[in-house]
Amino acid sequence: MEETTKTRVKNKEKSKQQFMDAVGTILKTKGYKYLKVNEIAATAGLDKKLIYNYFGGTEQLLDEYIKTQDFWSNVKEEDSAEEITDGGQAFVKQMLSQQFDFVAANKELQKILLWRLSEERTSLRKLTEGQEKNGEILFKSITDPHFNDKSEEFRAVIAILISGAYYLNMYSEINGSIFCGLDLKTEAGRSKIKDALSLLVDKTYENL
Repeated sequence: MEETTKTRVKNKEKSKQQFMDAVGTILKTKGYKYLKVNEIAATAGLDKKLIYNYFGGTEQLLDEYIKTQDFWSNVKEEDSAEEITDGGQAFVKQMLSQQFDFVAANKELQKILLWRLSEERTSLRKLTEGQEKNGEILFKSITDPHFNDKSEEFRAVIAILISGAYYLNMYSEINGSIFCGLDLKTEAGRSKIKDALSLLVDKTYENL
């Protein structure tokens, strides 16, 4: 009996991952408009009834998938390599650099970000809410105490840096790799962007 239960659980987890993988495959190859229950089930090679059994429905499957792909929803204070004693300066630079590389390597996330800009959907709204909720925790625990009454000014700078890093990755993937004379498909070009992110963070900490 115990072995049968273990096998059942293992098969369920394997099938859930197949559905998650199917969502990613569809996003990369066909686009978000094809994320329908029949298409997902066919791509996964499984009965669509299992989507309802395991996730509760397509929306819940997409919720779970999107959350696993997002960068900022999964960032925690403990992700810092060292104890935070500088008001979060090194941590912020580290996270912006990692975000820049993470989005570049994750084609599925790029599709999700473009999808979020073009369609209103519960799953995508939850992504934004999750990012904001986690971001609020990071701001309040790390940077707000450092900047005090200038914390909103700092948040405005970070909003520009995060959105700019998102945009450059999506731009280089879709409409060409050259931006302001920098080739974002090369290591040299990408290093210049990450150096600039670091510089702007440093200047913000110096001047706010």
